[in-house]
Order: sequence, then C-alpha cells, then structure tokens
Amino acid sequence: MPLNLEYKKPVLKGTIQVPGDKSISHRSIMFGAMASGKTTVEGFLLGADCLSTISCFRKLGVTIDLDGDRVTITSEGAAGWKEPAAILDTGNSGTTTRLMLGLLAATNFHSVVAGDDSIAKRPMKRIVEPLRQMGADIRGRQNGHFTPLAIQGTKLSAINYTLPVASAQVKSAILLAALYADGITLIEEPVATRDHTEIMLGHFGAVIKRSGNTIRVGGGQKLTANHVKVPGDISSAAFMIGAALITQGSEIRLTNVGTNPTRTGILDVIGQMGADFEMEETAVEGERSADLVIRSSRLKGIEIGGALIPRLIDEIPVIALIATQCHGTTVIKDAEELRVKETDRISAVVDELAKMGADITATSDGMIINGPTPLTGAEMKTYGDHRLGMMAAVASLTADGPVTIDDPDCIAVSYPGFMEHLKRLID
Repeated sequence: MPLNLEYKKPVLKGTIQVPGDKSISHRSIMFGAMASGKTTVEGFLLGADCLSTISCFRKLGVTIDLDGDRVTITSEGAAGWKEPAAILDTGNSGTTTRLMLGLLAATNFHSVVAGDDSIAKRPMKRIVEPLRQMGADIRGRQNGHFTPLAIQGTKLSAINYTLPVASAQVKSAILLAALYADGITLIEEPVATRDHTEIMLGHFGAVIKRSGNTIRVGGGQKLTANHVKVPGDISSAAFMIGAALITQGSEIRLTNVGTNPTRTGILDVIGQMGADFEMEETAVEGERSADLVIRSSRLKGIEIGGALIPRLIDEIPVIALIATQCHGTTVIKDAEELRVKETDRISAVVDELAKMGADITATSDGMIINGPTPLTGAEMKTYGDHRLGMMAAVASLTADGPVTIDDPDCIAVSYPGFMEHLKRLID
C-alpha cells in the first residue's frame, strides 16, 4: 500500500540504534551452519533477506532458533547437511544466492537455488565460472548464468583466480568453496572489498591469509561454533546520516554502528563534503564499531570514484540525495556495478530524484548532480528496491509538498522499523 509523507521541514533530534549489519548477519547463519556445535548470534538483523538465509539452512537440516534478535544455530557442520526436499528460496537476497553456490558446490547431494523476479535478472556468471573452474557442477538458465540454478555437489580443486571486478560476493563464494577444495586457493582482488567473510571465518577458526590484494586459503578446514555480536549496519545508518545532514538544525546519535574500514566510504564522502560529525569508537568482537554524532551541515560537491566505490556502493542512493543539497557539482563515477543491483540503481536514482526537481544526469558509470536545488513533492517508485524506498523517505524531509512511496514494505528487506525510527527522531 502506498505511503504518503509530508513532514514540513522537521528538525531531527535523538538517539537511534540501527538494525544489525546485513552482511554480518547473513554470514553468522552460514558460518554457524558450517561449524560443529552451537553458535549464538546477538543483534541479528530480522530483515527479509537474512530470514531467507535462515530458511535455506533449515531446509538443509540445520537447527536454527530465533528469540528476537538472538539466534542459536546447532549444527554437525557441513558434513551433516541433508539434501533439501524443496528449492532453496533466497527471496530478494543476492548475498544468500551467491554465497550459497560456493557452499553447495562441495556437498554430496543435489540442490536447486532460486529467488524472486529480481534475483532471476541478476548475473550469476561471475560466480558460476570460477566455481566451475574448481570442478563445480552448476547448471541453469543461459548456461547457468541466471537462476534457477541446479547444483550437483562434487569434489572441488583449488584454483588461482583474479577477480575481473571488485566484488565481495564473488570473493566470498570462492573462499567458501575453497575451504572444502583440495589444495590452496589464491584469490586476487583488483581493489580490497568488504572483508566480513575473512574476519568471521577467522573468528570460527579458519586460517585465511592476505598479502596485499591476494588472499590465500587452504582446503580441508573445519569451523568451530562461536558467539557473534553483530554491530549496526552502516549502510542502514547512511540514510539516517543523510537525513540529519540535509535537515536544518538537526543533531542525532547513532549507536554501535559497524565501522569496518572496507565499509566506511560514506564517512569519507561526507567528510570531504564538509559534514559536521563525530565518531566515538566502541568495541565489538571481531568487527570495529562506533557511535556516530551527525549534525546538519553546509556541504560542498565533490568527485567520488575509483577505489572508494566498493566501500560505499550500497550507499550511493542516499549520497546522490545528499548531493542535491550540496553547493556545487558532485560527480559519481566508476559505479557500473549499480546497473546490476536489485534494479538498475543509476537509472532509478536519477529518474526518481529528477521527479523531485533535482538537477541530476545519468552517465554510463554513475551520475552528475548540481546543487543545491529545492526538492518538491512527487510520487516515488521503489522498483522493489529497499534502498530507493529509504532514499524517498529521507527526501521527503526536505521536500516542498507530499511525497508518496509506492511500495514502502520493501524497506523491511534491510531495515525493518525504518519509518518508526525516522518518526522517533522527528517527534
């Protein structure tokens, strides 16, 4: 059901704990299922994507109990998984789909992975090809380049692989398969990507070595159950950060936000734009975190590209919105990966912000935004993309007129309770 918003230039004040990190929540379930024993998870994200991961592993015979944001995973390790009687439905989750392929490739049974209509359009070739080089038997639409994908588990062998594009999901799928392959696998990244997989595998007892942009992992390793404390998701926090920055007179505190250096590109960007914010470090097992204090600021346009892009790829919708209120021109480039997200995020972000009066132009690998420009009310489409839904909601804070969001429910994929948190800061 569409949602109508008209906030009439509010001031945001207060403290929010954003939900648990989506990437870490996914991996806590996967690695807990791979490990022998009882794994406990605290701060788990109860979003639709992460619940899809739980559903898949339950179908593999793993016992997973939920108590609020606390999860208990009881497993005999990957050797104890059972052949699923039904399709492993990954919903809208690209992370679940792609990482599952690496894990299922080395089993001793047959399985089928499929998701929703959006997942059916997202490219799997970048995962399937290196896994096939390891000996994986994966078949599906267009020679296995799109879901549904059928996997016949088989014996795998180590490879040396250079990623053609920077992708944490591709890297992670190969890493997970490598744990069960014969020999030592080497993965070369063009630039460093999110390293949640490496950090958490180490937490579960695996030995992963990095030298520069080369990652080395030996096969035959077994994981041991552990406790995981999930920090808040900086990709979700980014939308609250944007809300405070562009809403005059605002000051908010976001507690226990994950600040893994491979994810903090958004903080680098707003710093370069001239944002007034503070970061107070806290402690989390295995992952860095901090409390963030964000104040409304006079911002300037900047150029964003190169090695910074993999560290903020999911935050570009809100960065584009922030840029509409910056003084000068903001150029976002080297972000071709946005074309194959939940939707073509370059086209979608440009089209939707343009409806509100933004001076924004799409390029082949990003966008150009001139500001500041006043935003007007509009009927905004999410295209089923949770980050576009949050972008529209934040844009409504500074819009002159009502903003209608066609599918607000999609926001729950990564941030259940987002609208309630936003209203709490306004009230």
